[in-house]
Amino acid sequence: MATAREWIAGARPRTLPAAAAPVLVGSGAAAQIDGFAFLPALLCLLLALALQIGVNYANDYSDGVKGTDVDRVGPVRLTAARLASPGAVKAAALGSLGIGALIGLILVILTGHWWLIAVGVACLFAAWFYTGGKKPYGYSGLGEVGVFVFFGLVATMGTTYLQAGRVSWPSFLGAVAIGLIACAILMANNIRDIPTDQMSGKRTLAVRVGDFRARRLYLAMIWLPFPLTLICTFFNPWALFAFLMLFPAVMLSLPMLAGARGKLLVPVLAGTGMYELGFGVLLGAGLAL
Repeated sequence: MATAREWIAGARPRTLPAAAAPVLVGSGAAAQIDGFAFLPALLCLLLALALQIGVNYANDYSDGVKGTDVDRVGPVRLTAARLASPGAVKAAALGSLGIGALIGLILVILTGHWWLIAVGVACLFAAWFYTGGKKPYGYSGLGEVGVFVFFGLVATMGTTYLQAGRVSWPSFLGAVAIGLIACAILMANNIRDIPTDQMSGKRTLAVRVGDFRARRLYLAMIWLPFPLTLICTFFNPWALFAFLMLFPAVMLSLPMLAGARGKLLVPVLAGTGMYELGFGVLLGAGLAL
């Protein structure tokens, strides 16, 4: 029976910045066009966190029953380590996703944008079939596409739209920037897992392109947000706040360029999550000023 600490670890809290950052940027973009609304912003944050936790438990369950989480470096895997039964982990995943669906429904009722229910259903399907089902898209090298779309474009611009009733160029540029950094978190994770993923038949993008190119893609994902932010300054010069993340970007780049592997990439993974959060705070605040 898993302890409370192990259940918390299984939720992979280091990935939660990937849920908060798009809401921060989307809310800043809403404020930039005088559309910020506290309650929808708070509900968007809770929705994003619930979906992220649901995705993490769903991945734990699906990877565990498929046998692809055996002998992997990183956070505890509840299913693979037999700390909790597959049924219990599946229930935790469905429960978290269900909470997210309920919060999403409340948002739709409050804002009156009923067509967003279709977007919410797409988010739930994307969350489950990342590693679930007979042909999970995360096993085919499309994980970064799903992360970019749902934890970048949809989460950021959706937050802006639910508050302001429209989107803007800063919300789009911020969505692309945050989506790229969210992909970098996944890429760092998958670079670390290349050896075990190859053995288990999990064809992530990192496995498909190889270690060298995967590291270059990671670097592109954390550096391209800066020119996108520079464009944002034409709408609000305070967006330059995000350039305070230049030094963290350098520090994250060094171990990737040096060829760090295995456990040495765990701090890079955690650091990339904090990098996304910092970028989201600074860009969101800059747009809001």
